[in-house]
This record gives sequence, structure tokens and C-alpha cells, in this order.
Amino acid sequence: METWRAPRVPHRTHRPQRRRSLAAAASGPRTVVHSFESSFLSQRSTSLSTTTPETAGAASSANGEPTFTGLGVPAELVASLREREISTPFPIQSATLPDTLAGRDVLGRGRTGSGKTLAFALPLVARLAGQVPSARTIANRTRPGAPRALILAPTRELANQILATLEPLATAAGLQAMTIFGGVGQAKQVAQLRRGADIVVATPGRLEDLIGQSHVRLDAVAITVLDEADHMADLGFLPAVTRILAATPSGGQRLLFSATLDRGVDSLVKRFLNKPLVHSVDAESSPVAAMTHHVFLVGDATQKRQVVRELAGGTGRRLLFTRTKHQARKLARDLTSDGIPAVELHGNLSQNARERGLKAFADGEIKVMVATDIAARGIHVDDVDLVVHVDPPAEHKAYLHRSGRTARAGNDGDVITLVLPEQRRDFQALARAAKITAQPSTVSAGDRNVRDLAGAPAALVAPGQAPSAAARKGDPDPQPFRKGGSGRGNAGRGSARSASGRSGSGQAAASSQRGSGGRSSGGSAPRRDAVVSLSRQGSGSRRHTGRRPGRVSA
Repeated sequence: METWRAPRVPHRTHRPQRRRSLAAAASGPRTVVHSFESSFLSQRSTSLSTTTPETAGAASSANGEPTFTGLGVPAELVASLREREISTPFPIQSATLPDTLAGRDVLGRGRTGSGKTLAFALPLVARLAGQVPSARTIANRTRPGAPRALILAPTRELANQILATLEPLATAAGLQAMTIFGGVGQAKQVAQLRRGADIVVATPGRLEDLIGQSHVRLDAVAITVLDEADHMADLGFLPAVTRILAATPSGGQRLLFSATLDRGVDSLVKRFLNKPLVHSVDAESSPVAAMTHHVFLVGDATQKRQVVRELAGGTGRRLLFTRTKHQARKLARDLTSDGIPAVELHGNLSQNARERGLKAFADGEIKVMVATDIAARGIHVDDVDLVVHVDPPAEHKAYLHRSGRTARAGNDGDVITLVLPEQRRDFQALARAAKITAQPSTVSAGDRNVRDLAGAPAALVAPGQAPSAAARKGDPDPQPFRKGGSGRGNAGRGSARSASGRSGSGQAAASSQRGSGGRSSGGSAPRRDAVVSLSRQGSGSRRHTGRRPGRVSA
């Protein structure tokens, strides 16, 4: 068995798959065994297969780069990608598509913004629509309440973004896709299930609610995708995910994609994936090459506020991260009062307030967003050229996920961390873990380093004339999130924590691979201009049905 890192050089000619022993793989020069894989492979060395770089690089364009057509993607889907100016596959797509289109189980790891969403959306649609030979084993008709494909996502914002990437492909293939998540009424979701949805993108809580009410069954699911499995584990969803996977037919194709492969994910792999091929594109701790990191040492809280105000006052989009909801709310309102309109994003906001703020930020109406780690995964907005860690995060993975909101899909970006004297030792440990080698520099407001990164200052806007979505002093404080509601879709298994989500659709917004937002369906539909909506699953009120959701078992 051989686990390899997808190369960034042009692929060579296609060769048949080869299976090698663990000992042979360990001695090979191309073997890369990651922390998760090493422990997992040692237990299941006979059940896991991998492909060589030559196999994954099948069929290239004239200039040596792989193409979607050469990788086996059907012409109808290639045309849909071309309409969205998506022409060149990313490494994770080049590595996995030959195997996923053939119906193999795949375990794929790629950092945020690496294009994982298209990596599983393309084979799912192609196989479900009968466009590839491996589709012979899949039923060609969907029954009411019995989808043929299921994609599990940890949060509804990620479910919305997956649908935005998936739906143009599904439409081109004549398939119907929908989302199922909590925090909204279930009536429209149930109605759409009864009409027969081929593909369901769901969060575990609401899906289990609907299963318990007999509105959906999973006995016809031929393809199951688990996206952001590590985040599922963080939110405490692995028991629910286990029950859901156990309710799907054992012979179906299963794909697991994530930025990291740890935190109990190995138990899912061992139980539910059949001889999966492992594909890794960049380690989870790898910083993005196009991202420039800066560490600014500030003397005290007063100097820090002045530097933050200067960094926020430029003309480009910038995303500021704080540790707490209170800090995010206060900073956003202070900036608006100072003439710099800013929106706040944190877990205490209503869904409408979050969508309104995100839309204003995505449309460019407001250029500054102040957020907690709720936005560290899943939010993708074009051209965020500056991320500022106003408060350094608690651990290095949070730093990388926060920073990943810029420099997405091959674009450049700058990341600034402001460090107070008492935070220096902790940040040094975090930087080592994140493999960040930026040289710290002492700054104050007005310094050249600060001015250069802030860019040309934008014109100040009187608070009364700021866009309606801007945070303002005097606005009523949002009510804290309350646990409760029916079923598991609320906080009972972890969604009371700040949920974030990833966009595997970072590729779809790059200049070379820009995707349309796509329409969505039913009551769970995101608007075309609000695809980046962000919330925690189950955070809204939910009508109590009076029925206790049943447990799903094998």
C-alpha cells in the first residue's frame, strides 16, 4: 500500500492501479504517512488501497496539465463547469476523480479552499445520472422520500455552499438537489422530499428528526459523502453520523473528505469505508503558500485599538477575528461609530441578521467584518485581501482556518496577528505548531508597516449614513442562544458551540474557477446572492412536533 501526496507538476501517462504491501510502501521514496493514516493503516493494512501519482494523473491537456475530460468527467458536466469559467482541476480533484468516478470509496484530505466540494460533487452527479459505466449498479429512479445520494455536512452554512456548487451540475444532469437543516421550518423540506429529491445535502440533527418522523428513509442511498468529518467530531456529531451511515446500504459508495483526519474519524473509516483509496493534498497544518503572515507586537490595549482602526480603514475587504462574541460586537460598533462601517458575525445573532451582514460584506456594500471563530470555516467571499487576528486564537488549527479566509484558490492574501506582551509566549508556541515563520515587529498606529498593509484609507462614513447592515451602538444586544427545540438538530450534540463550517467551494470563486451561486430549492434554499450565509446548526427556534425522534440503527 502506498499513500502519496498529489504532485504539483504535470501528471504523466496513465498506468493501471497497483496494490502494494505496507512494508513495500514504507520503503518507497514517495510514501507519505500522516498522523491519522499511520495509526489507521497499521491496523487495517490489508483493507486500504492507494494509487500512484501516475495513476491519478491520467489524461492531460496539450500543455501537460490534467483536464476534467481527461479525468473522465462526462461532457455535460464539463460544459456546466465551463459556463462558470472552471476549466482546470485542482490537485485534490485530479487525484480523486478517476477513482470516485469508478465507484471506489475514497478518503480525501485537502486544506480549506482546495476544491474538495467539486471533487465529490462531480462523481456523485455523474454516477447518479448514469453518465459513467460505474452507474450500472445504481437505480435510475428516485422514489418519494428516498434519495439516492446523501451528503452530510456539520453546519447549515456549509450545506448551503455545497448546494450552490452542486446544483448547477445536478440541473445539467436532470437531477433534483435539496438541503435539510435545522433552524427553519421543516414543512417545505418534507414537501420536497415527497416530490422526490435525488440528492440531499443535510446536517445530522434535522436529518435524524425527519427520519424519526418517517419523512425520509435511507435504504435507497447509493452514494454517501461525509464532508468536514473532523468538524463533525468537534461538534459532537459522530454518534449521529454513525447511526445515519448505518442506515444506508452497506454496498454503496462512500466518500469522506476533510481538511483533517483525526478526532475519532478513523472509527468511521474502519466501519463504513470499503478498501478506501487515500489521497492527501497538503497536510492539515500546512500554511498556504500565497499567504503572507505578519506578526505585530503592540505595547498595550490602547495601541492595539489604534492599530486595529488603521488596518480596518482601508478600501479592500478585510476580516477581523476576535475571541468572544462581546468583543466582536463591541469592535464592530466602535468601528461604525468611527466612520468605518463594519458588520458583526457571531453566534448570538439571528439567522436573518447573519445573512444580512454577510450579504453586505459579500456584495462590497460594507468592507469590514468582525467575527468570532464561527466564520473560521465555511465562509467564502471573493477578494478578502486582509485577515487580522485581533485576538490570537487558542490553537494552531483555528489560526489556519481563520487565515484561510484569504489567499483562497490560488489568490494572494495577507494575515496579521496582533500580539500583546502577555500573549507572546503563547503565540510563539502557536506559530511553531502552525509552521509560521514570520518575524515579529513592534508597531504602533501610523507606522509604515501598518500603513502599507492597511492600504489607501477609505472615506469616512457618518454613522447615520452607514448601510443598514452595519453594526451600530444603541442597537439592542442579541439574545443568547438557547438550547432546546425538538430532536437532535439543536445543541444536544454540540451545536451550541460556535459552529463554523468550510467551504470546499473556494475553487468555485477563484478567477480561473469561478462558480455561480446557483439557485436552491425548497424552504431551506439560500438565495443566489446570499450563498455565504453562516449560522450554527439548529440555532434558530423550531416548532416542537411532540414526537421523540427515533434512533437509527443498522
